[in-house]
Amino acid sequence: MSEPATVDTPLKKLVGDKTAKALASYLDLHTAGDLVYHFPRRYDERGEHTDIRSLDVGEQVTVLAQVQRTAVRPMRQRRGNLLEVTVGDGSGGLLTLTFFGNQAWRERELRPGRWGLFAGKVTEFRGKRQLNGPEYVLLGEGGEGEAAVNDEIEEFAGALIPVYPAAAAVPTWVIARCVRVVLDTFTPPEDPLPADVRASRNLVDLGAALREIHRPSTKEALYRARRRLKWDEAFAVQLTLVQRKHRAADWPARPRPPRPGGLLDAFDARLPYELTAGQRDVGAEIAEDLAAPHPMHRLLQGEVGSGKTVVALRAMLQVVDAGGQAALLAPTEVLAAQHHRGMLDLLGPLGRAGELDSAEHATRVELVTGSLGAAARRRALGEVASGAAGIVLGTHALLYEGVDFADLGLVVVDEQHRFGVEQRDALRAKADQPPHTLVMTATPIPRTVAMTVYGDLEVSTLSQLPRGRSPIASHVVPAAEKPAFLDRAWRRLREEVAAGHQAYVVCPRIGDGPASEDEPPPEDDNGRRPPLAVTEVAPLLAEGPLHGLRIGVLHGRLPADEKDAVMRSFAAGDLDVLVATTVIEVGVDVPNATVMIVLDADRFGVSQLHQLRGRVGRGSAAGLCLLVSEAAEGSSARERLDAVASTGDGFKLAELDLEQRREGDVLGATQSGHRSHLRLLSLRRDADLIRDARAEAITLIEDDPELTRNPALAASVAALVDEDRAEYLEKG
Repeated sequence: MSEPATVDTPLKKLVGDKTAKALASYLDLHTAGDLVYHFPRRYDERGEHTDIRSLDVGEQVTVLAQVQRTAVRPMRQRRGNLLEVTVGDGSGGLLTLTFFGNQAWRERELRPGRWGLFAGKVTEFRGKRQLNGPEYVLLGEGGEGEAAVNDEIEEFAGALIPVYPAAAAVPTWVIARCVRVVLDTFTPPEDPLPADVRASRNLVDLGAALREIHRPSTKEALYRARRRLKWDEAFAVQLTLVQRKHRAADWPARPRPPRPGGLLDAFDARLPYELTAGQRDVGAEIAEDLAAPHPMHRLLQGEVGSGKTVVALRAMLQVVDAGGQAALLAPTEVLAAQHHRGMLDLLGPLGRAGELDSAEHATRVELVTGSLGAAARRRALGEVASGAAGIVLGTHALLYEGVDFADLGLVVVDEQHRFGVEQRDALRAKADQPPHTLVMTATPIPRTVAMTVYGDLEVSTLSQLPRGRSPIASHVVPAAEKPAFLDRAWRRLREEVAAGHQAYVVCPRIGDGPASEDEPPPEDDNGRRPPLAVTEVAPLLAEGPLHGLRIGVLHGRLPADEKDAVMRSFAAGDLDVLVATTVIEVGVDVPNATVMIVLDADRFGVSQLHQLRGRVGRGSAAGLCLLVSEAAEGSSARERLDAVASTGDGFKLAELDLEQRREGDVLGATQSGHRSHLRLLSLRRDADLIRDARAEAITLIEDDPELTRNPALAASVAALVDEDRAEYLEKG
């Protein structure tokens, strides 16, 4: 009898060196525990179809399908034959499998009527979806209900067939076979979930859940297994967040109460417009937090143009009134410089301490970026170190050694998703005591994401737009199907310029040269042309449809002073059109810009498109956003663009964005460099479960703050939310 396997047993002891090496190399699976927690992506059922029509070109897929017909024909370019096998999904969807070379044995094996799992990369040839030389395993001799009869497919003997996240070198049936071998001797760990929680929430025990998720006996058993394992993920995250919040409540911070008759009152008196009710309410919440002896940790979310910057500035002025300094960290020099100009304009004499026209209780506003000259940098750093600069704005240059504050009381992080957690924490570490922290984002955050990622922050939302903001109309321009629509888009842009307005043209790529932070990674080789680039599009527009207009170029590879000069020229109205990358995505504010044309719009994410179009319609004239794409009608990319065009509700779009992204990314998997630990939990579909897990976590942590009476649970949480990710949650 084989020795029992535990979560720590190396796979090479169970499945052999060669297979273990492949699992480690391609899927990062090293132990029995790694494999047992490598859950199926989905389950196919014998006789039921996989929807072939929904497959995207370039996708690595495994489909359950039935052979319809085979055909052999000679190859045109070289000697030998080509075997084409047409498989169907039972609903009319067809997929062609192509095999090169003389393979008569394969033709005999792939007889019409046989069912199998076929794995490969989806390509397209003459309008037909196909898999070239796919891996496959057949599920019996003929009938869809016939049991598998050989050892190779014993793991598929049940009615529900698990389909695993796989690699070309390690297809799903190899993983299923390895799982069967491991489960035959696997001893599950002690169930870490307290018995009273299991009973009150009607959750199955861990051992049963781990077995049923891989080899489900019934659909009901599978549902119960998945629910238990989802609970473990949600509970681990919520326990971590609630624990962090509980500890943070005991940290000391210097209170920064409002000072009557100070800078903040003077600023409010000179504001040229009235604050919205939302701005006043959120401002009152922040003012109360700042006056407390514990550090504020608040997330401020609001649609593009909802007035977050004014709310943040009022908080900064309250801290300056209380004798401290406030720092704002922006993701780009363009945005940092714009914040600097905007705040100086809003403050007027209140931001010019030491100058002839300064107000009586003025402060100084300093900009610290990497492109400052040596003399200007020395002067700015001196103002920061002495405390003369009450408000300090900058990019990650604020994090460098040599940038010292006299008394840092508030850190404002703008567009926090653009920063790594280490960068944000480095700025907070520049204070003697933990400073108050305000995190801002213009990307609306779905409720479950806020609960799961920002659960240790208080969340404030600005939902009102200030008076005077104009509506933005959005339309998809199908360039491939209707080229005349694209011609009309350029004419529409010219009409806006002729009316005295300005326009943006956005491209997904800069152009030749190394990649930059504001362009997406290179595309794969699925036959699509490279994304359009700013440096290539700008001259074509200048010579073609936008001939005679004043065109500027802006992207992340330009020197900082050149970027600033271009932005200033555009803001001053000296340029008609700005051809740019997503460097304009956040914070750029030119009220006279009324139209934006986004080229290759399908290459951008939903939230990114929503952010981009928020750059127009910021004045009294209505905004227009045209999303140009070659994506085919009915494709997932086109449906995504249609959704963006159909609504201006950022929260609806945020839910759609969440649905289409890898959900693990919200836990910082991409930032921390680790594999995502949200294997089953869906932040969109499991909102009720997450809410229940949070309620149980709050009850448990109030009774046992450090989980000292629940050591198995503490160990489980540490495994599911490892130290790096716990720090991400804490610093987020």
